[in-house]
Amino acid sequence: MDNRSKNKLVYTVKDRCKVCYTCVRECPAKAIRIVNGQAEIIENRCIACGNCVKVCSRQAKMYSFAIDRVKKLVQGPHKVAAIIAPSIAAEFIDIPDYQVLVGMIRTLGFEYVNEVAFGAELVANQYKKLLHKDQKHPYISTSCPAIVSYVEKHHPQVVQSLAPIVSPMIAIAKVLQKMHGEDLKIVFIGPCIAKKGEADLQQFKGLVHEVISFVELRRMFDEKKFDYDQIVPSEFDPPLAGKGSVFPISGGMLQTVDLEEDFLSGEVVVAEGRQDITEVLKEFEEGYLEAKLFDLLCCNGCLNGPGMSNHNQFFYKRKNISNFAKRQFDRLEQKKWEKSIEKYSKLDLERYFIADDQRYAEDFSLEDIQKVKKKLGINCQEDELNCTACGYDTCHEHAIAILKGIAETEMCLPYTIDKLHEYIKELDVSNSKLASTQAALKQSEKLASMGQLAAGIAHEVNNPLGVVIMYAHLLLDEVEPDSPYYKDLKLIVDQADRCKKIVGGLLNFARKSKVNIGEVNIRKLIKNSMKAFVMPPEIDLKIEINTNESALACDHDQMVQVFSNLIKNAVDAMPNGGELAVIVDEDKHNPNEVVFTIKDTGTGISAENMERMFEPFFTTKEDGKGTGLGLPIIYGIVKMHKGNIKVESNNNPEKGPTGTSFFVSLPKNTED
Repeated sequence: MDNRSKNKLVYTVKDRCKVCYTCVRECPAKAIRIVNGQAEIIENRCIACGNCVKVCSRQAKMYSFAIDRVKKLVQGPHKVAAIIAPSIAAEFIDIPDYQVLVGMIRTLGFEYVNEVAFGAELVANQYKKLLHKDQKHPYISTSCPAIVSYVEKHHPQVVQSLAPIVSPMIAIAKVLQKMHGEDLKIVFIGPCIAKKGEADLQQFKGLVHEVISFVELRRMFDEKKFDYDQIVPSEFDPPLAGKGSVFPISGGMLQTVDLEEDFLSGEVVVAEGRQDITEVLKEFEEGYLEAKLFDLLCCNGCLNGPGMSNHNQFFYKRKNISNFAKRQFDRLEQKKWEKSIEKYSKLDLERYFIADDQRYAEDFSLEDIQKVKKKLGINCQEDELNCTACGYDTCHEHAIAILKGIAETEMCLPYTIDKLHEYIKELDVSNSKLASTQAALKQSEKLASMGQLAAGIAHEVNNPLGVVIMYAHLLLDEVEPDSPYYKDLKLIVDQADRCKKIVGGLLNFARKSKVNIGEVNIRKLIKNSMKAFVMPPEIDLKIEINTNESALACDHDQMVQVFSNLIKNAVDAMPNGGELAVIVDEDKHNPNEVVFTIKDTGTGISAENMERMFEPFFTTKEDGKGTGLGLPIIYGIVKMHKGNIKVESNNNPEKGPTGTSFFVSLPKNTED
């Protein structure tokens, strides 16, 4: 069993992650799971392709740096060689003279600076031999360690198709140790994160000691603060490369050994990038695709690797690679190169692979998947938008990922938007209830303070008023009806009696009397409320009881006071006659409440007066006809029953029929 690297190659900086799901979408291995709103890398599934590093604009996905270890290595007792990937020409476009670049690398402490491209040429020749030797066996190229890891972990059934040939990095490392001895320390410098994992494999132990990216190399350059005028230009150390410099370009291996991607024969398939390689391997595994060689590269060639500092200008970088390869080939001494190829082609460039099946068991029933889809609001195939916002190509894949435990429902954008709308509606309801409660509390506090004032006034006035009433009645009884004093005394008696009613109203308003709850028949309650006065003949009365509830838990006497006052007010609002409706309904929004509606077709109430309806002593009736305490008392009684009262009115004929409706909502049971 091969020992894998135990170091985390790629990791998440949680403070930077905004959970945009871009990394989930771009990961070919689906090695990123969302847990509690955080994107976490599943190490066992990760192939270190670095796609997540490239696409994360927040730099929340990072890879492990080896700068400090490389510094210690070059300061140590052993000679150190830097082996440079040919894609360096696409990275250091700002340093057009590659010999200056080689000189800078030497200045960092490297004894040798070699081209990985020579190893690529050795490897390409091995592929040529392999394909001629076994023309029926299909092979997958193994120069890209991310591709190798992807096949081992996610397509283990085709591991036997991986070409048993080392990568150019390992090939050149073997060449250099053959040249300079096994004590030589080697550092690979390139655009690839997966190379860090490849170098750690047990079968390559002692060949490549450290791996750094071009980004890390630039950082080392920055720390040195080079004066370019002081750099001594230098050539790469032998063995020098020829066509191998085009290896990082898609199809570069084929060009290196003069093979062609023949579209007519279909013997060679070249694919690059996340979407193409996953589709090619899937079709190959399922038997739909046949070819002698599948030349696969994970990063659109090695020009866009995660270790590059610039992921733009792809074609410009490709052109720079081509120009660099041409310059290298033009300066090449052909015979010396052929001699080197012949000498080192005898090295053992074989390797082995181990299936490391990290696929999830696909044992979810259709019923389980449908349950998840239903939770996401997907009830039929038309509801499957496949918008990919969640990071998965289809809603079906997302549902399976949820069942696997690597995704969450909140990743679905339409689902989240629907939930957000629901939360907004719930919040609106909560805000309305809060506003209503605050208004009720404010009104209660206002009524309480006014009630204390009213009680004080009533008690002070009540005693002297009683004396006035008593003597006024005595005087009225002593005079004859035809006496000139009779009308005056009668007026005094009437007004004194009115004052008595006002004082009584004040005391009722101020008194926090207890509610005597009992079972009250609804029809009987309405009937008793109508007995408080005589209904004028010009009023058309209509009573509707639309509830199955026959009884209500309330204080009978207090509720009679409420409804008789409301009905009397409605009658007073229709001096010329009209329609009066008393309706009892079930509350549509709260099944535990009953709503009493008192509706008239009277003159209506103006908007400015609506705001003051429940203020004590406020009345719209003529002087001497209203105390302004009826509605405040009604409000208090309803609140003591844990109910609500609201009013709707229109006094403008242009806006529709005039009239007023009072709605009294009472709980069927007032117990807590």
